[in-house]
Amino acid sequence: MSVEPVIITSTAWMRRFCEARRAEGRRIAFVPTMGYLHEGHLRLVERASGLGDCVVVSIFVNPMQFGPAEDLDRYPRDLDGDLKKLAAYPVEAVFCPPVSELYPEGFQTRVRVERVSEPLCGASRPGHFDGVATIVLKLFHIVGPAFAVFGLKDYQQFQVIRTMVRDLDLDVEVVGCETVREPDGLARSSRNVFLSPEERAAAVVLSSSLAEAGEAIVAGRLGRADQVERFLAERIGAEPLARVDYVSCRDADTLGAVDAITRPVVLALAVFFGRTRLIDNRVVSI
Repeated sequence: MSVEPVIITSTAWMRRFCEARRAEGRRIAFVPTMGYLHEGHLRLVERASGLGDCVVVSIFVNPMQFGPAEDLDRYPRDLDGDLKKLAAYPVEAVFCPPVSELYPEGFQTRVRVERVSEPLCGASRPGHFDGVATIVLKLFHIVGPAFAVFGLKDYQQFQVIRTMVRDLDLDVEVVGCETVREPDGLARSSRNVFLSPEERAAAVVLSSSLAEAGEAIVAGRLGRADQVERFLAERIGAEPLARVDYVSCRDADTLGAVDAITRPVVLALAVFFGRTRLIDNRVVSI
């Protein structure tokens, strides 16, 4: 049953709200987002509603995880539309603070999760995962959830957060949800709105290439990480509108480099279509 969520804009208010729910013996399931919600986000909310007794969603475009040349100002925002979408779900509170509330004057602390942050998007976007880890840790302290739900499209982000929770002994269960895709396979993303019709059609090459590579690994036609990476680079590079940032085959748990594929791996990539950078991945078990 859906409820009218409380819209909360201050840290103190959010903390009091959550403390009151926990005092009632209720377990909070938390979904942190940057807004501009799509079906992928709403699946996370659905998953959260099956885990806890009180669902809290945050909407905050985190400036710390954007580099100086990245798309912070361009990132899509639609708070009114987001709240309308959430009204159909059993969300009790939406935390949407201004930047000054979470990063007041004089703020100078960053959280760094080392090895798992370094490859892939960490190499392409230096400091990005410091910003992710910092804001997620702050939100965990404010909300105090029993469960936190994240999408696996941002696979490296999920592993960074899971590692931070383990290393810092945080009392929260981090739950991952499978990537939600369009009918043609493209992973749902808030950034898809920036694709031209031609770029949107071309972007299907990401999911199709990952699927082909995964099938080739399982069938034994690709047995080494460097073979997989060449395969992906060639397939995606054949699309004229695609500009590869990275393609990589890594250990699915640690994101460490692999040679021969003898255990589960994640095939991860980031590709530009015009100015829009899209990420996708596929976990392959053999």
